[in-house]
Amino acid sequence: MNSVLMLVRLLFLICLILAASTTGEADGQLVYSGFTGANLTLDGAATVTPDGLLELTNGTDQQKGHAFYPTPVRFAGSPGGAVQSFSASFVFAIQSIYTDLSAHGMAFVVASSTNFSSALPGQLLGLTDIQNNGNGSNHFFAVELDTIQNKEFDDLNANHAGANVNGLRSLQSYYAGYFDDEDGNFRNLSLISREAMQVWVDYDHRVAQITVTMAPINVRRPAKPLFTATHNLTTAVTDVAYVGFSSATGTINVRHYVLGWSFAMNGPAPAIDIAKLPKLPRMGPKPRSKVLDIVLPIASGVFVLTLGTIVLLVLQRRFRYAELREDWEVEFGPQRFSYKDLYRATEGFSDTHLLGIGGFGRVYKGILPVSTRMEVAVKKVAHDSKQGIKEFISETER
Repeated sequence: MNSVLMLVRLLFLICLILAASTTGEADGQLVYSGFTGANLTLDGAATVTPDGLLELTNGTDQQKGHAFYPTPVRFAGSPGGAVQSFSASFVFAIQSIYTDLSAHGMAFVVASSTNFSSALPGQLLGLTDIQNNGNGSNHFFAVELDTIQNKEFDDLNANHAGANVNGLRSLQSYYAGYFDDEDGNFRNLSLISREAMQVWVDYDHRVAQITVTMAPINVRRPAKPLFTATHNLTTAVTDVAYVGFSSATGTINVRHYVLGWSFAMNGPAPAIDIAKLPKLPRMGPKPRSKVLDIVLPIASGVFVLTLGTIVLLVLQRRFRYAELREDWEVEFGPQRFSYKDLYRATEGFSDTHLLGIGGFGRVYKGILPVSTRMEVAVKKVAHDSKQGIKEFISETER
């Protein structure tokens, strides 16, 4: 009986371990490479699509959406103690109905509560309301990805990332992009490019430093961060807090997506398996086949070249047999043969038919077409030979 009871307990323990692995949490860490079957606390417009995308806003205006890991995380080493180091990474994408305009943005959030019912959409990103913006009682830390420039918050531009505490005026911010490891140059990124990008957020409690880094999904984490900020998060983050995302729209229809996410206390966030991330939905017209992009220019070039060759051959043939009727022929010419017939009769005035060279031209032996098979002597006179014309006329009058 005791052995059976021990076996049941062992199976129960295994089930608990498997459950923890399924949710992506182990030893204070969590990782999602897609959100199919994920246990998340969602509100507002937020949902998990059948494809496994975490969709924070669904393309309608003036809305907000939140998604949080349901279990709070202990940030302080002891009650009332300092907030410990943590790291997060996530892959996101913003899809606007326009390619050059969006509203308003999204943020990674560490908050004391998952209740944002009083928060407003628009420029407040679903994090607070106007009256309480910047209030110390908000108890949140956020890294915003902002696609609208709000002068009231001293925003850099309409395409930036920023680190915020308890409000929407950033401690530090920088233009969206990354520093290339190869040459150290800054590469701009458009948050509304409809392309997936990755963000890394790190907090080092030893020096109270916040580090934010970003890059395209196919670029490894740059060595140089996008920006750093110095702020002791113990003043903002409670001992136990929730981690997740907030997003909001304004008057423009936008969809904000999270494709993957990882988080860890006192260590680097686990790597997101990029190969397992869900695909983003297509926006805009269906892209044309790359085969057509390659074949059509080649086919057009071949057609133009072929047509040009045909025209050239026709013109060459026409000029080859073209003949000019001289003024003297009208008065003195007893019989006229076409240049084409004479050309063929002498096989193109071939040297093998050359009989001799006179004072005003060359004389060729020729055989007229099959109908007559008459042998003739053909004298070829240069068009600009005045003396030759006089001698030729005198010969034809004899």
